[in-house]
Amino acid sequence: MLAAAFGRFSVARSQALSSLCAWRHLSSSSALTSDAAASSAAAAPAREEMKYDVLIVGAGPAGLSAAIRIKTSCQAAGKEVSVCVIDKGGEVGAHTLSGCVLETRTLDELIPTWKDDPDCPIKVKVTKDRFLFMPSSGLSLPLPPPPGTGNKGKNYVVSLSQVTRWMAKRAEALGVEIYAGFAGRKLLTNWDGVVEGVATGDMGVGKDGQPKPTFAPGADLRARVTLLAEGCRGSLSEEAISRFSLRRLAGAEPQTYALGIKEVWQVPEANHQPGTVIHTVGFPTPWSTYAGGFIYHMDEGRVALGYVVGLDYDNPNISPFQEFQKWKTHPAVRKHIEGGTCLQYGARTLNEGGLQSIPRLHFPGGALIGCSAGFLNVAKIKGTHTAMMSGLAAGEAAFRALTSDKAPATGPVDMASYEEALRRSWLWDELKAVRNVRPGFKWGLLPGMLHAALSTALKGREPWTLLHGRPDHEHLKPLAEAGPAPAYPKPDGVLTFDLPTSLYRSGTNHEHDQPSHLKIKDEGAFERSNLPHYGGPETKYCPAGVYEYRTDEHGRQRLHVNAQNCLHCKACDIKDPGRNIKWTVPEGGQGPSYTAM
Repeated sequence: MLAAAFGRFSVARSQALSSLCAWRHLSSSSALTSDAAASSAAAAPAREEMKYDVLIVGAGPAGLSAAIRIKTSCQAAGKEVSVCVIDKGGEVGAHTLSGCVLETRTLDELIPTWKDDPDCPIKVKVTKDRFLFMPSSGLSLPLPPPPGTGNKGKNYVVSLSQVTRWMAKRAEALGVEIYAGFAGRKLLTNWDGVVEGVATGDMGVGKDGQPKPTFAPGADLRARVTLLAEGCRGSLSEEAISRFSLRRLAGAEPQTYALGIKEVWQVPEANHQPGTVIHTVGFPTPWSTYAGGFIYHMDEGRVALGYVVGLDYDNPNISPFQEFQKWKTHPAVRKHIEGGTCLQYGARTLNEGGLQSIPRLHFPGGALIGCSAGFLNVAKIKGTHTAMMSGLAAGEAAFRALTSDKAPATGPVDMASYEEALRRSWLWDELKAVRNVRPGFKWGLLPGMLHAALSTALKGREPWTLLHGRPDHEHLKPLAEAGPAPAYPKPDGVLTFDLPTSLYRSGTNHEHDQPSHLKIKDEGAFERSNLPHYGGPETKYCPAGVYEYRTDEHGRQRLHVNAQNCLHCKACDIKDPGRNIKWTVPEGGQGPSYTAM
């Protein structure tokens, strides 16, 4: 059946791909001389326009779940809905990073036969589940996992970037058109403000904003339903949230975030324990800051480990990257990777606001799905199964809205039924039960842990709902009130590393001669405020060394932005105390290149 479906769409897909990619080939062709390239750029046609029933921005778990659900619904009903998925990564999975211990609850419903697929990368079931309290560099105290958060015997240790690649192949076999390397630049709206698709970015624009000889225009992708599945703090998602006042309409709290930093190691066979899952709290971050580590033993002798720091921390001297490096020196951590080789490095922000911070999920012409909205279960330290569930629900709603007897013949359709269905689902119940876990850590580590244990034991039946309060960028204290800077070890090049070495392992790459995708609203604000009052926190919270201060010819410190280093984590868009940095998409296909994350 899958092969037959692929056959029906292969010709149409090839034609569409040729049309969409023709201009992209122009920018990379080495056969053009500069004169010929300039002539071609001058004669470039108008922006390509393509039409679909459903356009999905982001080929992550949520977006691909929505695409697969629409197509399997088409098969079951004997109807046809065209679906296009675009992703800013150079290939599907290139920008996908997660812990990742996968709960397969949604996958069991979405692809019931996944265990029978020999190509499925979900193979390592959790065999050991530990939770360590590490109050000092030499101690670790095993504690039972919080109620309802255990993994042993039911969840799987995976590489989410590999899982999304597998899901993309399943989606394509069903007839979904997937185009990696195309970044959504802005929302397209009709005359009355209803979203009707997305414009992808131009290629071949110089740092001065002028077209280069290799210039080629982007494409306008129009759809009756636009699903935004960009992940945490997606630029189009934030545009939709702001334009349609989705937080205000839902009465939602400000979203609160964390920054996760991760490495994947190849370790000696003697150190490898496939299926072992360990979470840690305590060392090294101050107990007033929400933070913790994870160690996941994958397949093929690999170990994933990482450290997560809540971006509501108040000490501007904290460096999440350095906290991670220091965390690896703890005996309870280092024994898992000693003698091994670090293969890959990456970083990503994650939504931690939970139920209180979810905005209205639908807007005129589309909807937010996955981490674009924020469905992470902080108590479980998992968000993939909930992101997939939101995609599944959105796919069902889109299919019904487009194919019902009452559906309009043309134009955007209403996606309100998606939010209604999600509120009736197990996802909403799951998030309601743990809604008070994350905000309870505002009191510190130990009180937060006690409160989390109580809250999860009550399963959400407590009559109160805690609030997050201020957004993350308002939490930093001035240097004078912050106390001493943490002491970080000098990298040894074996267990701990400097930032340039780590960044190299991310594979990130951006064409230098293009406009910076990190938009600075006020060039002088960093020197007037961030540097004297907060010590330049952007040089510390960024896990890619994007921001640095350099001395100019007059002896003054000036901020320099190394946009080519960017890992697309979005921490700067979230944490800058002056809200002076806006993250936007660079040229499509650029950024990190994750293979095992």
